Amino acid sequence: MVDPRDVVLRPIISEKSSALRELRKYEFVVSPFANKIEIKRAIEEIFGVEVEKVNIIKQKGKKKRMGIFEGKTSSYKKAIVTLAEGHSISFFEGL
Repeated sequence: MVDPRDVVLRPIISEKSSALRELRKYEFVVSPFANKIEIKRAIEEIFGVEVEKVNIIKQKGKKKRMGIFEGKTSSYKKAIVTLAEGHSISFFEGL
């Protein structure tokens, strides 16, 4: 079995994710090899909440330039997790 902390890498804290919290939706960067079932089990185990739904988005890296140098930001996999009614993650409270 996979360790839940290897599946869920970090939370995404942004203005958009703050607005989604009112709808009981939380965003996380997850392992590129994780599927919806593994993500659901990991979130439930780490935070002790009941997950209702998981949506996954593969975010491609963007091209960036700094003068004559050209680079690219990293690609990552993002999960938007909807919690069941009455559940919330206390880590995000007060942000």
